[in-house]
Amino acid sequence: MTEPIRVLVADDQSLLRGSFRVLIDTAPGLTAVGEAGTGAEAVEGAQRLCPDVVLMDIRMPGMDGIEATRRIAGSHETAGTRVLILTTFDLDEYVYGALRAGAAGFLLKDTSPELLLAGIRTVAAGESLLAPSVTRRLIAEFARLPHTHHAPSSTLEDLTEREREVLILIARGLSNADISEYLHLSNGTVKTYIGRLLTKLRARDRAQLVISAYESGLVSAAPQSTEC
Repeated sequence: MTEPIRVLVADDQSLLRGSFRVLIDTAPGLTAVGEAGTGAEAVEGAQRLCPDVVLMDIRMPGMDGIEATRRIAGSHETAGTRVLILTTFDLDEYVYGALRAGAAGFLLKDTSPELLLAGIRTVAAGESLLAPSVTRRLIAEFARLPHTHHAPSSTLEDLTEREREVLILIARGLSNADISEYLHLSNGTVKTYIGRLLTKLRARDRAQLVISAYESGLVSAAPQSTEC
């Protein structure tokens, strides 16, 4: 039998934590292994419990969800743990900061139970939860602001022309299947290119690739054409 996906719930509201825990424990293939009311507790819980996914609130007392995400994503001890951010607002600068810190994606707190569970399964499978309708807009918005613009962690000079094409399409929110169809490549070839991009840009996951594309200037925050 496949082991259930282990989830740590981090939120400063005990009632909300309990609700998430019940939802997770009653879903097939998922189990809640613990709760955290602060960012520090989330980091400690991730180290102690080794969950597959941390469901992380951004605003918590003391250490917030961004710093907690940075510590979890940046530690070899918790390298196998993915962070899924929960937020109240869909356009929130804190979300952009959390993605830069290493979060695998984000969902709104009023997301339906079905989408929340699907999101947990998505990030646990190693994918990033990047809904083009929301996340792409958020990243584009904050990547172009001076106070959130950072020099890219790695230049794009070593990328081939094809790798740049794939990176641009990832940043525009296309799935692997979409990229495969658009560039007339097999799904396996697209995965190979994404693997190379992750290595060359020292990116943790797809979310980090999107941010690198915007922050390097490869992709503009201006509205894109509809050809993709």
